[in-house]
Amino acid sequence: MTEPAARRLTGVTPVTTDRLVLRQWTDADRAPFAALNADPEVMRHFPAPLTTAESDAAVDRFSARITDNGWGLWAVEHDGTFIGFTGLSVPPFEAPFTPAVEVGWRFARRAWGHGFATEAARAAAAVGFGELGLAEIVSFTTVGNERSRAVMRRLGMTHDSRDDFEHPNLPPGHPLRPHVLYRLSAPTARN
Repeated sequence: MTEPAARRLTGVTPVTTDRLVLRQWTDADRAPFAALNADPEVMRHFPAPLTTAESDAAVDRFSARITDNGWGLWAVEHDGTFIGFTGLSVPPFEAPFTPAVEVGWRFARRAWGHGFATEAARAAAAVGFGELGLAEIVSFTTVGNERSRAVMRRLGMTHDSRDDFEHPNLPPGHPLRPHVLYRLSAPTARN
């Protein structure tokens, strides 16, 4: 699979918003991240909750990607407390829309309903379009994940049902296999 053209950033600089810090992962994030990934409601639109070992492996992958490229799936904190992750990643499978860069997120239930996912994803997309020079960013989820679809719409992403796809990492007939794809194009300069 070919990766989309995206610049590498030098150094690992946190991304800040009015309320959030998107930053490199630390060992202190492992326990709250494992708790988030073990929550059946948080993981409702994924095949299964993650074990602690699977969660730790994800932290290792996310951290290495940020170290190597200066961007990736950042840990998100609010008022100094870890609440989830958001950022940019390259989907690890082939589909009609790949190669691509995806904006994604996952937050602890206590962080839902405060606009954190939208705020963090907007900041990640700004890095993608500004510093990385991407022409497009995508996001996808299961058909029934209305919370994430609402975030995608608030970001200004558009959905065309012709782009919907069957997730290749799930077996045929799996109830979570049907996915929707949303797209966001780089903003154009206005005079």
